[in-house]
Amino acid sequence: MSRPQPDPVLVTPQVLRDWRLPEPTGGKDARGSILVVGGSTETLGAVLLAAEAALRSGAGKLQVVVPSKVAPHVSISLPEALVRGVPSTAAGAIRASSAELVLDLAESASAVLIGPGMADEEETRGLVEAMLPHLQGPVALDALGLAAVTADPGCLHHLGGDVVLTPNPAELAISLHADPAEVDADPAGAARRLAGAAQAAVGLGGATSWVAAADGRLWEDQSGGAGLGVSGSGDVRAGVVAGLLARGAEPTQAAVWAAHLHGRAGERLAARVGKLGFLARELPPEIPRVLAEVDL
Repeated sequence: MSRPQPDPVLVTPQVLRDWRLPEPTGGKDARGSILVVGGSTETLGAVLLAAEAALRSGAGKLQVVVPSKVAPHVSISLPEALVRGVPSTAAGAIRASSAELVLDLAESASAVLIGPGMADEEETRGLVEAMLPHLQGPVALDALGLAAVTADPGCLHHLGGDVVLTPNPAELAISLHADPAEVDADPAGAARRLAGAAQAAVGLGGATSWVAAADGRLWEDQSGGAGLGVSGSGDVRAGVVAGLLARGAEPTQAAVWAAHLHGRAGERLAARVGKLGFLARELPPEIPRVLAEVDL
């Protein structure tokens, strides 16, 4: 007989004030180093969005790994970052064989985000599978970075729960080998299933955001709005998660805070720009303002 699952916690500013983020003192090293791995020649913007969001969330140092073909463009667009270009396929995706070059940076990072804008499922899965045994955590996996989890949820167990997965509903269905309608009917239950199978925190976006912990705990965040359903929005949210991990938040805390920061950033833009029509690139600058709001 299965034990009853705990009721979800509704996320409010007061809930977050009672669950304060780490407040490191000192220079950029004290605020953690984030490594963002992703992109392709066709989806470079996803990396830029995630990387800026990580810094806006309080991470101190930024490192980015992208296909070598686009590395110069990233260096110009992200002057704050150390940018490493690695070998790519003819179609412009990061090769799985680049794992050793990526690990060289990952081993010194406070947190690693893999997935935004990545292309070629087979190569991405191979890259993640080659890296995971050497990572100590925390790790965030987004978008195609979840391919290794889809193949084997147990691939993360050695990290002891120091992982956040940030799927959208379609990616969650793929990871669970489930029908999308099944996830739509019970998104909270689906997030719990993946969290339990992968032994990771799962942050699921949507009209209502759900964060599930591996032990069955669940958080519900109703902030946001229809305007957040726009290209690049999920990349920003993944970047916020990673930035919070880098500054010392534990995985469920990073996922819960990211859901609210992302949602409130969308609400602020909806009030100023309109309910629809604001852009994902406008979200990161709102993150520090929302952080200040919560601290009031």
